[in-house]
Order: sequence, then structure tokens, then C-alpha cells
Amino acid sequence: MELQHIWMLRLVVACALFLCIFFRSTSAVEGFESIACCADSNYTDPRTTLNYTTDYIWFSDKQSCKQIPEIVLSQRSNENVRLFHINEGKRCYNLPTIEDKVYLIRGTFPFDSFDSSFYVSIGVTQLGEVRSSRLQDLEIEGVFKATKDYIDFCLVKGEVNPFISQIELRSLPEEYLHDLPASVLKLISRNNLGDKKDDIRFPVDQSDRIWKATSNLSSALPLSFNVSNVDLRGNLTPPLQVLQTALTHPERLQFIHDGLDTEDYEYSIFLYFLELNSTIIAGQRVFDIYLNNEVKKERFDVLAGGSKYSYTILNISANGSLNITLVKASQSKFGPPLNAYEILQIRPWIEETNHIDVKVIQKLRKELLQNPENKALESWTGDPCILFPWKGIKCDGSNGSSVINKLDLSSSNITGPIPSSVTEMTNLEILNLSHNSFVGHIPSFLRSSLLISVDVSYNDLTGPLPESIISLPHLKSLYFGCNHHMSEEDPAKLNSSRINTDYGKCKVKEHKHGQVFVIGAITGGSLLITLAVGILFFCRYRYKLIPWEGFGGKNYPMETNIIFSLPSKDDFFVKSVSIEAFTLEYLEVVTEKYRTLIGEGGFGSVYRGTLDDSQEVPVKVRSATSTQGTREFDNELNLLSAIQHENLVPLLGYCKEKDQQILVYPFMSNGSLLDRLYGDAAKRKILDWPTRLSIALGAARGLAYLHTFPGRSVIHRDVKSSNILLDQSMCAKVADFGFSKYAPQEGDSYVSLEVRGTAGYLDPEYYKTQQLSEKSDVFSFGVVLTGNWGVAGEPLNIKRPRTEWSLVEWAKPYIRASKVEEIVDPGIKGGYHAEAMWRVVEVALQCLEPYSTYRPCMVDIVRELEDALIIENNASEYMKSIDSLGGSNRYSIVLDKRVLPATTSTAESTITTQALSHPQPR
Repeated sequence: MELQHIWMLRLVVACALFLCIFFRSTSAVEGFESIACCADSNYTDPRTTLNYTTDYIWFSDKQSCKQIPEIVLSQRSNENVRLFHINEGKRCYNLPTIEDKVYLIRGTFPFDSFDSSFYVSIGVTQLGEVRSSRLQDLEIEGVFKATKDYIDFCLVKGEVNPFISQIELRSLPEEYLHDLPASVLKLISRNNLGDKKDDIRFPVDQSDRIWKATSNLSSALPLSFNVSNVDLRGNLTPPLQVLQTALTHPERLQFIHDGLDTEDYEYSIFLYFLELNSTIIAGQRVFDIYLNNEVKKERFDVLAGGSKYSYTILNISANGSLNITLVKASQSKFGPPLNAYEILQIRPWIEETNHIDVKVIQKLRKELLQNPENKALESWTGDPCILFPWKGIKCDGSNGSSVINKLDLSSSNITGPIPSSVTEMTNLEILNLSHNSFVGHIPSFLRSSLLISVDVSYNDLTGPLPESIISLPHLKSLYFGCNHHMSEEDPAKLNSSRINTDYGKCKVKEHKHGQVFVIGAITGGSLLITLAVGILFFCRYRYKLIPWEGFGGKNYPMETNIIFSLPSKDDFFVKSVSIEAFTLEYLEVVTEKYRTLIGEGGFGSVYRGTLDDSQEVPVKVRSATSTQGTREFDNELNLLSAIQHENLVPLLGYCKEKDQQILVYPFMSNGSLLDRLYGDAAKRKILDWPTRLSIALGAARGLAYLHTFPGRSVIHRDVKSSNILLDQSMCAKVADFGFSKYAPQEGDSYVSLEVRGTAGYLDPEYYKTQQLSEKSDVFSFGVVLTGNWGVAGEPLNIKRPRTEWSLVEWAKPYIRASKVEEIVDPGIKGGYHAEAMWRVVEVALQCLEPYSTYRPCMVDIVRELEDALIIENNASEYMKSIDSLGGSNRYSIVLDKRVLPATTSTAESTITTQALSHPQPR
């Protein structure tokens, strides 16, 4: 009996061991992660035998889960979908990887009945758009090389809230990225040719690539053989079950893929061949391989290497469509075959935030997870700096890789001790944890810290102020007041350290009567303005009714078409714009059959013309080789039919006849800003500083009008000096709206567009992420501002040293060293007020921030430039008054940024004091 128990025990152990080995071999495959979103529990997929785990460790909210109707389940094992309800931003799954290993990552998105979209990224590199109008599940798959021990798979809000059903991470052969280590490959198509059955994946394919059955190619002949004992060389090789079917044709095989991205992406094409006819020998089946009608391999022979199996990897740039064609070579006996192929789009890997900063901020996030419902921490997912930065975090990307230099969690209702990991943030300059419920001691900071400002006031901290924080080498401000349980500090110790501080005291509340006074002043001022406007209207109306009897009592016709508008956010009333449709015959007469060429552009040639009313006009004719097409023509026509502003070039007329596309504008007699600053010697003109400032302000007003256009703002997308034109009175007018786009509607946060713009002016964030916003125009305008006062010339100049090709990069070191006078155009040296110049310089710097979040909007830029012009004009008028009294005949108030000269005359001292009493540049 005892012996029987022993045998029974051994049998149980053996069965358990077998089951354990079986389970590990089928569900715990090395390098595999399988996530079933919103699944009630972990389960094994009966088709693949892979184990899927629920995603509750990432997102525990079951309210965001939704069951998929059975009729649309397809072949997916998970019956659920997670829907993320977010106003903006991203939600990311953090999956484990091994550094330098190559992986496939795949997301499955159940179809939705609404035509809507959102976006998917690997890290911060956009992988694709999920457009849910298809009546089938959509899978988006990418291949990447891990740069650290995890990868973020992120869903980014677009027109709708993102949703997902499954995520699959699989290890792949390194050959996929053998020559492309800094790229992400997006799967376009993976085909098992000649197979009429189901798709093939794991466990047949050990990497769980999904090979789609494809057999319906017209005129192609399917081949199918049970083959064995084949030397399948190379890790890329598909399973034998995929290779034992193929398509062939006596002359040519052709595979066309339309609907690709319309940008010039590079593509990797993987072609797999296995000779299934055992009677064929080398030299009998030879063919040429073409991609988009370009020969890539000539006289390709599968059997040439002594093996029946062969594969090849080809690269090509494609726009919109891809054509793979195999053509029988001369003297070949048999036509070309193809067993399987893959098409992968090459996307550049976008560098993420400094990995040390990311590790520390992730550690800090874990320490703060005792506040699980905290709204300030909801956005803390994925990369902290790029593609929707985390709330309370600001970063600096000026040295290439982004680093975290500001952490502001003030008034975030956070409890518990201050996380010790905050002292490990080596690039942090500003730390604000005020107005929370932090408890315990302030942690000690390292001597190497870069902190400039620390604010831990209005918490419930205890103990003394650490000596380490007072002795930080760069610290300039320290606030720790209203922590009632902290020990008192010796004011002398803080005074000696030259730190701005509150000495641990609470701030004094403002008196209410002061607030009442301010409100009363504002109200009174508003009433006075309203009264003044009423008087203006009355006088204007009366002026129109009374005949003018000057100059001998003669009556002169009065203006009957006056448009009088109050200042508003748009500056001018929106009017219905009348644009004339010209005939081609008329424009040939107007231009004397295009006799006088006055310019060339991306759209085409520009000719001088004269209308019937003697108005001189430039006539822009689209050329056959133009890089801009019908879309740009219609875009400009539609946009300028809807808007009008003093600082936007109006459209007088157009012609669409006999395949011709022509635009007619009013003549801008002073050319473009580019011509005036550094064009041909005949066009160039030294513009004084007030004129340059006025031009910049005019262009800014035009762009601000576009960005605040009623209903939906407009983004120009090609702001540059050559697109700022000057009329006879040097009034700036923004031109060329062919690339303009409507901005995303409120709530949209991620809009993918083909990148447009001009080298040197192009927003680097827009170029990298393809996310367009008004801030892209702001960056380009910053380049215009820099060129407006800088001596370096055009924004991209390869005649300078490589590190100084970019005007912006050339200028930055001088600005940081407060040496603007060394790069100011010699034509305006000695002719500007320092305060006005520095305001423009600092506006330009803010516009050129690497991340759009930190750039100002155009309305704010207009205000700053208006202030600068007021300062400049006031200084100019004052110096003119001195000249009229017999004083100095020069106009030069050039000062260092914030330093008064040691000695000045009474007059100069007065004007300098007035200028510097204005708020200093930030």
C-alpha cells in the first residue's frame, strides 16, 4: 500500500513537471509579452497557445472597459476594449525589453462605426494613425531596437479618445534592422502568397509574425508543394509552411500597394523565394526585380547560390504607392516566382528624454503613487518631456537630448513626505512644491545640484532647514514659509548667503481696499474709453454730412465707403472679399503675353501686368514643373476669399482655364523683406531699426489675425522673410498661403500632416513629430526676427562653419553672453535703443524654444513688439527734440542690457531712466 502511494506521488510530480514545462514552453516564451486589455483574468489563447495577461497593473479603472459585440470579434481572443477618456495627451503601456534587442510590437484596435482617428507611437516616434471607419480590426505593428530596459507603447488623442484591445511584444531577428539601428519599421504588408487558407502565426512562426494568406492575384498561377529537407539560411526566414506556396507567371508578376503615405518615406522590401519545382536547375528561372519601375536587381536567380532558398532586401523611396514587379529575363526558360514578401516603412527614431532623468522621474512617480487619484499625476505616462510633457514638468532641449530642468507641483493636493528622489534630479534648476500637504523633513541635496530656486512653502514640514540646501552653489531664492512645525532659522545665516527668502514666514495678505481701488480704476477707465469712442462715432458721422468748403468754398466729394472699426482681437472687421475671375485671354493682354518676368517661386513664374484701371499687378503663373499643385492653388484661393487684413496680401483675381492656374495680386512696390535685407544689390536697402521693428510688428499682426480667425484659426506653414512683402509705405503684408492649413479644432491634440516649410525656418518639433500647431508659425517668425536684426544674413548659410550653418545656432552664443552688439547688422549700429532691441531679441529667443509648449502665442508677441516700438519711438522723438535745441546731432542710445553708463548728460540721463523704468525683459 505504501509502495502504491509512492508511485502515485511520483506520477503526480511527473505530471506537474510536464505541465509546468509545457506551460512555460507555450505561454512564457522569452521576449514575449501579450496583453489583453480589460480582460477579467489571465487566459491562454487556444489558437496560439500563448498566455495573455490583463492590463489592470497599468490601468485599474474598470469604468473605461467595454465589451466588443460578438459579431465583430473576428479571430481575436479578447472580447474587451479599453477606452481612454482624456481631454488631451497620451496614455502609455510600459513594457519590459532588453537593451539592443530587436522587437516587434503590435496593437489591435477593434473597428468603430464612427469615422475618427487617434495616433500610436513607440516611445516618442509616431508609428501610425488609427482610423476606425474600417469594418474590420486594425492592427498597427512596428519593429524597433530597444535602447533601454523598457519601451513605451503610447496612444495619443486625436479626433476621438483612443481605445485598444490587445498589445503584443515579440522578439525578432536582428537582421530586420541590420543597417537601420536608429529607425522604426512600420509594417505595411506581410503576405503568404498562393495560400488560400488562414493566416499563419505562432507557434508555426516562432517570432509570431502574422503572414496574411494571399492568393487572388489576377493572372498569377499558384504553386504548392510539400517540401522538406530545405536549407533555410538566415534568421529572417519565414516558416517552411509559408514558403511551400507561391505565385508565378510565365512573363511577369506585379504587386501594387496604393494608399501609402504621401510623404517621401523610405521603404524596406523583403522578398522570399523557394524553388518548388525540383526539376528546374540554375539558369532556367532568371528574372529582373523592379521597384516603382526602377530596376533593383538584374538577372536574379534563386538557385545561383547552390540552394533552393534565397531572399533579398531592397530599399526605395516611395510617395503614395509602391509597385513590386518581377520580369522574366531574356533567355530564361521559366517566369518569376514569389513565395512571400514584407513591406516595411522606415521612420527615423526620435530621441527620447535623457535616460538618467527619466529613471529618476519614474522613481519619483512611484514614490508619489500614494496619491493615486491625484489629477496632477494623471499625465505622468510615457516620455516626460516629448509628445505632451507631464503636468508640472518643463524641459530643456538646447543641447540635443531633453533634460528636466523644472518641477512645479505647487497646489496639487499632494500628501506624504517629499520624495527623496527629487534630490537625484541632476539637471533640475527650479523646484516648486508649495501649497501642498507634504510632511516630514526636507531631504538633503547634493553639492553638485544646479538648483536656482526652491519653494516648499505652505506645507506641513518639520525639523530644521538642511544646511545642504542653504549652501547650494547656484541657489538664488529659497521659500519655506508657513510650515508651522519647522524650526526657526537665524536670519543672519540666510542673509550672508545672499539668497532671496521669506525667512520661514507666511506672506502678508493684500489689503482688500487696494483690490477695490484697482477694480474701481479699471471700471472708470472703461467708461471713459466708451465715452471717447461714442464721441468719435458722432464726429465721424457729422463729418460725413457737412460739405467741406475750404479752398474758396468749393465742395469736394466726401468718402462714402468708410469702414470704422473698434479695436478687437482681430484688429479689423471681417469683410466679404470680392475676387475677380479673369479670362486667360485678358491676362495675356494684361501681361503683354507674359513679356516681363519679375520673379520666380515654388508655384511658378511671376510677370508684370497692368489692369484696365492702370493698376500695376504681379501675375503668378503655375509652371508645369512646380512643386505646388492644384491643392495649393485652391487653398490660397479659398483662404483669401474668406479673409482680409491690413497685414495680409489680398488676392485681386484668378484664372482656371485650359489647365492654367494663375493668381493676381496688388503690386508691392518695395519687394520682400528678404530682398531689402540681403537680396541683390539693386534691391537691397539699408532699413533703419524703427522701420525693421515696424515691419516685424506688421507681420506679427497679420499672423496673429490668422491664428485668431473667428471660427477656426489658420496656420500659415511657410513663414519666412521672402513671404513678407512691403507696399509703397513699407507696410508689411504676409503672403503665399498655398501651404496654409486650418488648425485643429478645440479638443484635437495630434494632427498628422505632411511637413511643409523652408529649410532654416522649419520648426524642428513639427519636423520630428509631424504635429502641426500655431506654434510652428511662431518658431518660423522667430527666425525672421533674428534675421531682421542680425548681420549673418539668410537663415541657412552653408558658407559658414558647419556648426553655424543655421542663423539661429550662430546667434545664440552671442545672445547668451549678452553680446548682441557684435551680431547686429552694421547698418543699424548706433541707431537703436538697447531696451527696445533686447525686447525683440528675447521675444525671438522665446519663439525659438525647441518645444512648442514654451513658445509664446502671436498675440503675446504683438504686445511685446508694440512695447518695443513705443520705447524706440519715444527715444527717437526725445533725441530729435535735443537736436532741434542745438544738442547732439546723433541718435545713439546704445546701452548694455541692464547697465547704465558711468556718466551721462542731464538729457541723456532722463531718457535712459524713462526707458529702463519699463519692465525689464524676462
